[in-house]
Amino acid sequence: MPDHIFINKKIRCFNKKIQVGSDKSISIRSILLASQSVGISKISNLLESEDVLNTLKAIKKLGINYIKKKNVYHIEGFGLNSFKIKKNTIINAGNSGTLARLILGLLVKSKFKVKLIGDKSLSKRDFSRVIKPLRLFGVNIKSKKNLLPIEILGTDFLRPITYNENIGSAQVKSCIIFCALNTPGKTIINSKISRNHTELMLKFLKYPILVNQKQKVDKISVQGLHQFNAFEYNVPGDISSAAFFIVLTLLSKKSQIIIENVNVNKSRIGIIKILNKMGAGIQLKEKRNYNGELIANISVKGKNNLKAVNCPSKLNSAAIDEFLIIFLVAAKARGVSKFKDLGEMNKKESKRLDLGVQFLRLIGIKVERFKNNINIHGNPNLVLSSNFEIKNFLKDHRIFFLSCITALTLGGNWKINDTKSANTSFPKFLKTLRLIGAKIN
Repeated sequence: MPDHIFINKKIRCFNKKIQVGSDKSISIRSILLASQSVGISKISNLLESEDVLNTLKAIKKLGINYIKKKNVYHIEGFGLNSFKIKKNTIINAGNSGTLARLILGLLVKSKFKVKLIGDKSLSKRDFSRVIKPLRLFGVNIKSKKNLLPIEILGTDFLRPITYNENIGSAQVKSCIIFCALNTPGKTIINSKISRNHTELMLKFLKYPILVNQKQKVDKISVQGLHQFNAFEYNVPGDISSAAFFIVLTLLSKKSQIIIENVNVNKSRIGIIKILNKMGAGIQLKEKRNYNGELIANISVKGKNNLKAVNCPSKLNSAAIDEFLIIFLVAAKARGVSKFKDLGEMNKKESKRLDLGVQFLRLIGIKVERFKNNINIHGNPNLVLSSNFEIKNFLKDHRIFFLSCITALTLGGNWKINDTKSANTSFPKFLKTLRLIGAKIN
């Protein structure tokens, strides 16, 4: 199968009800926590993307067995610090920053050195933000320039820490929490508010973790060395995957869609808040709580009169993975949209802020760049007819998804490379597009 597709027809109006891929963040966390629980956990609707499959391979290499029965993964854990680590163990995180950073927090008592590696993209990403706190715990870590490969050697003399996490990174916060699970005493994290899936899942597992929110900071208290039992968990749909179908519908006249069973945790719905400020009118229906997470059906209709937004930077963390597709909406909105403090986008699989600006200019949109701030001059009448070829940078899945949605909503003749990048987070992306009527060759 060639690693490219052609799109040369806009999608016709549609009225569909769909489901998107399961939440990647929760899928990875549920596997890692199951590996540390006591007993056999049963996780259903697990996202079978490359990042998640690499997580399963990682725990297998560390002595944790699992089997799949129908749609349910059975993972047998033996409690905290129960990995059976052999000499010269190498863990390949592939493209997954979440896996790489979180699993370091669970290797802090390893008796032998473990080498963590990744693909070309992940090997360019900065790991100083997790190396620093882990060293404060007393962990031995070796790395050149804070990049992969990383060698970690655990210790029996971990000490609790108080740490200020000022970035707003859920990966950093979760790594510290995972290390704290294995550390005697109480660890305190003063964290800039970010995704809170780890905290919610630990509360669901009745682990002694406390979270108090004050002045845009979460004070998280973790009491170490408490065992927790195996669990059952049904992973909901991923808002990051839903985002592309939200925008596809929004920019397709007379279309409507309902995306079922999506995780709409308040730390993840920045895209909905931002788009609604632009006049999108997105609705959350049939809201319900599932083990601390808020689940809903997302209802979207096509809109002709979207307006520019002065995006509050307080929403950045809750929309950090969705800004690329938000930029596309801004390109079609009336007026100048302003986005601030987006430097964190360049810390992802690729330099997404840089590439987002390049992409917008490629399709004829005026963009003003001021370091990590951008102004997007929208053109509500934008229609494309030229030929475009997207040679994806570092095979970033979200660049691939963005290109597809742009082609289907704005027109033009597109050759889009690196179809396999979809496997990182949403292997059924193209299949789902075709189900709602997209013509893709």
